[in-house]
Amino acid sequence: MEEVLSPAQEETLEVVDIQFRPGQKIYYFDPDGERFVPGDHVIMDTARGLEFGLCVGGNHTIPAKDAIAPLRKIIRHATEQDEKTNSENRAREKRAYEICLQKIEKHGLDMQLVSAECAFDGSKILFYFTADERVDFRELVKDLASVFHTRIELRQIGVRDKAKMVGGLGICGRPFCCASFLDDFQPVSIKMAKSQNLSLNPTKISGTCGRLMCCLKYEQDTYEALIRTSPKPESFVDTPDGRGGLVYHRLGGVAEPDGLQDHGILLGCLLFLPPGRGAEGRGAQASPPAPSGPAQGGAQRQRRASAGQRRAPAGQPSPSPPEQLPGVPETQ
Repeated sequence: MEEVLSPAQEETLEVVDIQFRPGQKIYYFDPDGERFVPGDHVIMDTARGLEFGLCVGGNHTIPAKDAIAPLRKIIRHATEQDEKTNSENRAREKRAYEICLQKIEKHGLDMQLVSAECAFDGSKILFYFTADERVDFRELVKDLASVFHTRIELRQIGVRDKAKMVGGLGICGRPFCCASFLDDFQPVSIKMAKSQNLSLNPTKISGTCGRLMCCLKYEQDTYEALIRTSPKPESFVDTPDGRGGLVYHRLGGVAEPDGLQDHGILLGCLLFLPPGRGAEGRGAQASPPAPSGPAQGGAQRQRRASAGQRRAPAGQPSPSPPEQLPGVPETQ
């Protein structure tokens, strides 16, 4: 039988939060016994070799399950020479971006350049671009290599990756989720917008990238859980103010990565019923007994009077509504 570990017994790791560029995703790195504070510039070991980064979160512990293995280490604090090299690389990236735009126009390629990144050691320059179709850029690579005399890589990315790389503000006024905290892109369907009672207008449920907004996906579980335990529309509910019929409901609160905060407030519209109307039991629906005999004719006259009131010509005062409640037999 497996032993269940308490939160105090769970394995933890000491990490430092590192950001490669301002506004981009934050990664965990192993401090390797060193102490770091926010604002420190550091040199890390990455899959692309040594890289320059900014510490945005000092030494702290996290559950081991939250770290992506293998956890790479921070090599050292950045020196003055490292700072100078990083500044030269940023200037080189701007120049590479401008030259690449000129070469793309020269070769007549149907592609949109997104950014240029220079490795910290200057061993290669990586260009990111988007295109609707596959692009033959072999001649472009040769042309760029003859200018920079280093290894050239061109990588085609999608529109969602472009939004994640460039960053920006969404229609909610907050930074893009993909550029802030989302690790990867999850499939998003129009069915999620329907279940959340959102407008199906593409301009309202699509992000800047033109695809369905990522928040539809990570908020879906919260919507499903709250809707599953809440009263359904057109059902009767009991409240401190009396019994009423639920016309509609929607979820409120502030959207966060882990769901709706403020306990996912459930908002609704209740149509309160007069005494004697409504369900006999909570959650059940009951209809008033159908009138018969002379009372039925009275009910029909009342409905015709109500219909005549709705069809009253413009400019003429409408007759006052009858005091008789709908569906209640008239007295003879």
